[in-house]
Amino acid sequence: MKLELSIFRFDAKSDYLPYYKKHFIKIKEQKTLLDIFKQINIDEPFSFEASNDFSLVINGLYTKLSITIEELINHFGKDLTIEPLSIRRAYKDLLIDEEDFKSKLELLKEFTNEEDKKEYLSNKLYFYASNTLNFQYDYIGDALLLLAHKLIEREPKNKEAILEIIANEENSIEFHTSLENRIYNFDKSIEEKIRQIKESLSLIKEIKEQNFCLDKNSNVKFFDYDKTLLIKHDFNDFNLAYYYGNKIDEETNNLLNKLCAKKITLENKDVDLNLETFHLNPNLTIRIAASIMLEAFDGGADLLIVDNEEVFKLFDSNRESLSKVVGREVIIPVLHKSELFNLAQGEHDKIRDSLKKHEIDPEII
Repeated sequence: MKLELSIFRFDAKSDYLPYYKKHFIKIKEQKTLLDIFKQINIDEPFSFEASNDFSLVINGLYTKLSITIEELINHFGKDLTIEPLSIRRAYKDLLIDEEDFKSKLELLKEFTNEEDKKEYLSNKLYFYASNTLNFQYDYIGDALLLLAHKLIEREPKNKEAILEIIANEENSIEFHTSLENRIYNFDKSIEEKIRQIKESLSLIKEIKEQNFCLDKNSNVKFFDYDKTLLIKHDFNDFNLAYYYGNKIDEETNNLLNKLCAKKITLENKDVDLNLETFHLNPNLTIRIAASIMLEAFDGGADLLIVDNEEVFKLFDSNRESLSKVVGREVIIPVLHKSELFNLAQGEHDKIRDSLKKHEIDPEII
């Protein structure tokens, strides 16, 4: 069995741009990715920490060198792209400048002991895995939020003081985006702990209670559909991209698999839009939404498919705001899954007038 590894290489002292070095590895006695790295390093040295706890990114997911060969193949396949925790902060191959992460610990230093500090430093994967850092470099970081949760549990008397520090930070917990789809073998209790802090600070507002139409109100009506009906229009000449967010919708996914359209797989297909704190931080959500839509457009998609009515409103009704944050027109049409079902089943007359109310008319009928 062979694995193909493309490993990120960069030396800040000599390289203008990073590049990827390919390695073809025959699997014999190696048990973990660390074993593979040690083998490669003998013949072609590169910079990393030879430790099971060393964190990195494999095919877009954050994990550690302790990952087994079996896990690699079963989850990622045999073609692996390996990158540092932060390409922006890389200075020598997979090594990064961690000062941004380490400096955040100062915020809670009066409540921490040496063991707390060690635990915080061991959680750097949670800091760098946050998609928020792609949009807000000064984000307080999820590792610090986890530390805050631990400190509050241990010493409840310090709860108000710790929460006040979190609340007063400029780029704080209201910038949090879910880690669930970004870390391999993710522990879901981590999101629950961060949510508890949000609740303590009264930051959460239910999605159905939010107004996602910043630029214009949406008058688009969504109609019922029968998912058992035969497909009459298979979208053979269309390229479709699907954004599903935190959890894939099996109805939509099954329909897309039945259509003859070309599916454009988005790198951002499952990123979190931070909808529950949109009322506090709409700009972050708009920036993430714009990045999703531009990826779909630049990837050749004719239509962007979404499951959620509120996400549809966010994407379709805020064209001016979306365009402003990226400096480009965001013109890709968006379809809700109910519209895709009705179109596929030939129910054109039912939704004809509603389609014309889209800010960007799909012009399908």
